[in-house]
Amino acid sequence: MQKSFVVTGVLEITRSGLGYVVVNNGNGDVLVRQGNFNTALHGDTVSVKIIKESATTKKKEGRIVDVIARRQTEFVGHLQLSTNFAFFIPDTERPMPDIFIPLDKLNGAKNKEKVIARLIKWDKGDKKPEGEIIGILSSEDENDAAMKEILAQAGFPLSFEKNVLAETAQLPTELNQKEIEKRRDYRDVLTFTIDPVDAKDFDDAISIKKIKNNLYELGIHIADVSYYVEPNTALDDEAYSRATSVYLPDRVNPMLPEKISNELCSLRPHEDKFTFSAIFEITTSGEIKKQWIGRTVIHSDHRFTYEDVQAIIESEEGIYTEQILLLNNITQKWRKQRFQKGAINFSSQEVRFVLNDKGKPIGITIKESKEAHQLIEECMLLANKSIAEFVANHKTKDGKEIPFPYRVHDKPNEDKLTPFIAFARKYGHQFNIDTPEKIAASFNEMLQAVQGLPEQHVLEQLGIRTMSKAIYTEKNIGHYGLGFVYYCHFTSPIRRYPDILVHRIVASILKDKPIVDKKMEEKCKHCSERERAAMECERAGNKYKQVEFMKDRLGEIFEGVVSGVASFGFWVETVEHKCEGLISIVDLNDYDEFKLIESEYALVGRRSGRQFRMGDKVMIKVVAANLEKRQLDYEWVPTANSDKKKSNTKNAPNRKKKRK
Repeated sequence: MQKSFVVTGVLEITRSGLGYVVVNNGNGDVLVRQGNFNTALHGDTVSVKIIKESATTKKKEGRIVDVIARRQTEFVGHLQLSTNFAFFIPDTERPMPDIFIPLDKLNGAKNKEKVIARLIKWDKGDKKPEGEIIGILSSEDENDAAMKEILAQAGFPLSFEKNVLAETAQLPTELNQKEIEKRRDYRDVLTFTIDPVDAKDFDDAISIKKIKNNLYELGIHIADVSYYVEPNTALDDEAYSRATSVYLPDRVNPMLPEKISNELCSLRPHEDKFTFSAIFEITTSGEIKKQWIGRTVIHSDHRFTYEDVQAIIESEEGIYTEQILLLNNITQKWRKQRFQKGAINFSSQEVRFVLNDKGKPIGITIKESKEAHQLIEECMLLANKSIAEFVANHKTKDGKEIPFPYRVHDKPNEDKLTPFIAFARKYGHQFNIDTPEKIAASFNEMLQAVQGLPEQHVLEQLGIRTMSKAIYTEKNIGHYGLGFVYYCHFTSPIRRYPDILVHRIVASILKDKPIVDKKMEEKCKHCSERERAAMECERAGNKYKQVEFMKDRLGEIFEGVVSGVASFGFWVETVEHKCEGLISIVDLNDYDEFKLIESEYALVGRRSGRQFRMGDKVMIKVVAANLEKRQLDYEWVPTANSDKKKSNTKNAPNRKKKRK
């Protein structure tokens, strides 16, 4: 094997300063020492030249020769100002060089202020990168700095560059009359949106019209972002680079500038808007008779919140009651059929923070999925599934598959499924693993059986962990979790770039000139990676708020549920607030010596037989809240019941049997 070949991968820099280029070719990662980074920073996609390779271990060492793509160009840190120059000192655990800031690029920042800097130039041969200050962070607003740091570290820009905003400003605010004439006009059909109470960007709207007895026309109308965001523009490049909006507890970091996301493309009430629509003729029993896909113009008559619609469903009173109840009846039938056909019915609980005017959390509520949410969910699933099937049924001029960003979800991972099935059996649940369909049916039987039982949470959480991650790819393998052969994302183009790609491809097929994008798989991988990064940001943002909330509750005792176990301790999520913290095994040493039993998902005391198993309820005290590390530390509070278990050590094995 030649020693001086070049490979591509992503640079990961450790806290010690060593770098590893993670390569996806299966031949192992490449070690890069600090002097060989050659302007590359943590997270960058790079080309690395192999300069050494061990004949025995096959371990490689290399030198970075080129930076293909920067993951992060904006950084949070402090300004160090001298008479003739300034440097930006990044706040980062991983080593990176200071950034030289010319005095005309300070934008009002003063010495020692916490700021946001943008990297604008770092040519080969330059000792230091050059940048500009694009924001000053208030020393009093820790929360704002923390949220911006979470976004910046994940590679999401905190603002739009001037050329992107200039292009956006040129977009017409009035609908073009010639364009209206090319589209189906739905402005006289009853249309409304249903969204969260605090939503500003309305991607989707629903229209409903009676055709005759027992037959209705359902329109699922999606903001026509691709009409405004055209390929090969700065605006499109920026949207692709971000690939997704990021939703943090107190803000949205948008994929598109506000003029598009909240004005031009937001389907606001009493405004005419361009949309891309999937129209269905359906019976009152939910049977689909016909479908049409194409570009439309709509006029939303009303803006509902989920709470508004839920109140109408429950009271059978309010505006457009007849239409809401009809849609709820049909979508509930679709939902039932979906689960009967193999979709897996995992319930999910999302946390919502109640914030004061300074962004400080003063309460935490749990968002539940009710019929109003399910009404919209089923309509969007229908549109996404139908669009993917429409594309799959078309071919290129030479009879090949059209490159398309399918949303796929693989079967459960067997290595994770096997121990989970063994664990579920302890609670009396049997799994049929003969086919993927029978596995899904077994999951649904279990999920239905555990509703309201103490083990519900643990079995749901562990069940979700057995599942593969959904991704974008042009290689369609279906969506296992939803039970669909064809699926894509069509319904949220304001906040997801793959939806824009889908709109463009569908439009090209409707013109009988299908787009053949040879870089589709590369785009799918990029969008999947950015989606994962956004999810990590959202988790980090939620964790920060949880720590901030619990910081005012040090010393207080709460009921919790064991949510994870490891050799060094176990995690507990409070029942009331869903705030997760760690109980260290060191803090349990006074009680007993505990050992991890992986097959039981439990820590077990050697002398007492006392178990801390996933799903167990325990009492905890909040003992530490570290905002910088986003960590909560809890202390286990023994109760009379647990003390009894400690003294009754002889019966530990029998007690274990009873638990089974």
